[in-house]
Amino acid sequence: MTVRLDKWLWAARFFKTRGLARSAIDGGHVDYNGTRAKPSKNVEVGAQLTITKGQTRLVVDVLALSDQRRGAPEAQLLYAETEASKTQREEIALRRKAMAAGIMAPSTRPNKKDRRELTRLQRQENS
Repeated sequence: MTVRLDKWLWAARFFKTRGLARSAIDGGHVDYNGTRAKPSKNVEVGAQLTITKGQTRLVVDVLALSDQRRGAPEAQLLYAETEASKTQREEIALRRKAMAAGIMAPSTRPNKKDRRELTRLQRQENS
């Protein structure tokens, strides 16, 4: 059985429509085994996908193939998220919650040096 990458991402419920999956792949937000892929790339069991959605980055291993979109419990059987990806995602979520709660919020408006430091940290977080 062969399944296109955009169709698999849609079936695994990473994207709501196949068009959104295709746009994400074309935009470089999905890597297949560490390299950029095309939407027509055939997915293989055991491949590793890196999916970036907003500030969230998921690294998943393909466990099964499907070209049909089913319920979420069945879709979760198609992949397994790596442990490193889980811990990094949880750490970023905690940091985001702390920022929202005002725990890590600065007391004054950032100056030019502070803004550059924030930009540098965000780039490190996204890479």
